[in-house]
Amino acid sequence: MPGYDDYDEFLIAFDDEDEEDAADEVDPHRRAITFPAFPPGKRYGKKFADTWWGNAWIEAMEDTALDPEQLKKGRKYAFAGQVGAITVSPGRISAPVHDGDHYRPHTTVIGFRELSDAGWDRFLDKVAGNAGHIAALLDRDMPRELVRAADGADVRLLPSYGDLDPDCGCPGWDSPCRHAAALAYQVSWLLDRDPFVLLLVRGRGEDELTEELHRRNARRAVDASAAASAAGTPAAEAWSAQPSALPDPPGPVSAAPLDLASLLADVDVEEPPVAAAAIAVLAADAADRARSLLAGVPVGEPDQWADAVRLAARADRDDLTERAGRAAARPVDFARAVHAWKLAGKTGLTALEDAWTPPRDASARAQAEIDEAWRDVGLGELPEVRVWRNRWTLGDRGVQLRLGQDGLWYPFRADGKAWTLTGPPVQDVAEALAELLAGARGEV
Repeated sequence: MPGYDDYDEFLIAFDDEDEEDAADEVDPHRRAITFPAFPPGKRYGKKFADTWWGNAWIEAMEDTALDPEQLKKGRKYAFAGQVGAITVSPGRISAPVHDGDHYRPHTTVIGFRELSDAGWDRFLDKVAGNAGHIAALLDRDMPRELVRAADGADVRLLPSYGDLDPDCGCPGWDSPCRHAAALAYQVSWLLDRDPFVLLLVRGRGEDELTEELHRRNARRAVDASAAASAAGTPAAEAWSAQPSALPDPPGPVSAAPLDLASLLADVDVEEPPVAAAAIAVLAADAADRARSLLAGVPVGEPDQWADAVRLAARADRDDLTERAGRAAARPVDFARAVHAWKLAGKTGLTALEDAWTPPRDASARAQAEIDEAWRDVGLGELPEVRVWRNRWTLGDRGVQLRLGQDGLWYPFRADGKAWTLTGPPVQDVAEALAELLAGARGEV
């Protein structure tokens, strides 16, 4: 195995070279993690454990040893790299350990009892209640205060005498044997780097713990907010309290007004981004809509185009219509739409922009009414009538009648390649036709 100056560097190389294998060795819930074997001939601290919790792990193992010679051999095996990949899972740490021939390893296990659900609940409450404990764990540290707080909640995180249960497939009867001792010594190196390894053996993985801590902190925040809200003034007390006196109004301004004209003489004032007249129209329209809502009158929600047309028609100012048309990128269409709204409101805009198909009997009746109206006008033979959906176009005279869904006739006249509404809708088609034809004759 190649040599590395640092085990963390080796872990990075392991991940880069064996990414697919490593993914197979880590279960999706992070309840079992396999660490690559430590390279031989390298110390990873001044002694076997650099952290106080790593030393507590070693002491728990050494205090129960029946033969110090097995511990000595275990240290030698650990330094020699005779421990294979270490798998950490709840209640169990395992690894193959060999006596010099890595083809004939012994399966070695160290058992460590998991915490109960109640124990985890008490421990997580202690951690969640102290932001410093959370930060320390995420920084791969385990403060003594955290362990003492857990002890106070009757939750013992670190092993003590008799808590570690070594087991090995070798023929030896020692407890721990040299293989189990070697595994325990190398586990202390893992604990030095990540105290979450200890918590995983106790039953919960890092992702699971951090998610639960986030949930508990969120719940604490909600409870604190609810408690703060509940501590307000009772409604009866607030209602019976005397209102506070209003402050005195501001006094008159005694200073002379500042002459800004001279200050702005050399300043080029550009066109303001919003016209003052447009603001006045919006304010008046908002007041009208509010009045309608208070009176229980339904207020429609037109689309952006229709609402802009409505507001421009309400303003009835050519400059605002032109400005809004430029903003809509369709100035000619916008002006035509505003004109239709002025003549007939929303139904005028609908007649201008939307087409619909009347029922067959309604179309036949409308055609008959147009024929009769043409005879009443007395202009001779009816020209060819082109019918498309609700629109009747009279030959090349440049006039068109559109039947609205409200049953009214809307008169249109050709305006270039488009059509423009020429007047309000009427019930009598003869009236609409007479107005259109009179206008056409006047233009001629």
